[in-house]
Amino acid sequence: MSVPTPQVAAWTGEFGIEYTNRSVLSTEQLDASYRQKYSISRTELNQAFVGGMDRSIRVLEVGSNVGNQLLMLQQMGFKRLYGIEVQPYAVELSKTRTKGINIIEGTAFDIPFKDSYFDLVFTSGVLIHISPSDIAAAMTEIHRCTREYIWGFEYYADRYTKVTYRGRTDLLWKADFAKLYLQRFNDLALISERRIRYSHSEDVDSMFLLKRISPHS
Repeated sequence: MSVPTPQVAAWTGEFGIEYTNRSVLSTEQLDASYRQKYSISRTELNQAFVGGMDRSIRVLEVGSNVGNQLLMLQQMGFKRLYGIEVQPYAVELSKTRTKGINIIEGTAFDIPFKDSYFDLVFTSGVLIHISPSDIAAAMTEIHRCTREYIWGFEYYADRYTKVTYRGRTDLLWKADFAKLYLQRFNDLALISERRIRYSHSEDVDSMFLLKRISPHS
């Protein structure tokens, strides 16, 4: 796989492997971590945003790591689940943890699926790790691959804000990612957004659901 950005280089290397090893959680552990961090579980958030969707829709997670979020959706009854992940180690580990979920190696800059292949494409803590100079390219690929919905859960700030992450200053940014999508694509509408404050700080994350005004066939 080509390495298009310094961020991808970091996530495909030892830094990314260490992150992957910290991220192996059961669905119960993931829900517990969300409750501790936000006073609400990931399952509750998922139900609020996608709980009413047909369980047969085709879903892609961009940046699936070891498959935690896809396992949550599978537990909700979603059947056609896919993921792409830049870290080869995470892809291999995800295959030992999941069944009936198709997770392959790939990047947000070159999603290996045809236009409008998915009904829903989502990210969870992934756009925050893409440089502001590259975010448009990633969003364009996500937009290209979805027939109807884009769903996200990302760190929030009114304007792009650089954040030091594990001693590095080139790996994490907060922004209003829903707004960035809307500014870039005139065929998207914001269906729902929830700003979620941390339990023990003033930081805020945003979960949002965008829908094509005229879905692609």
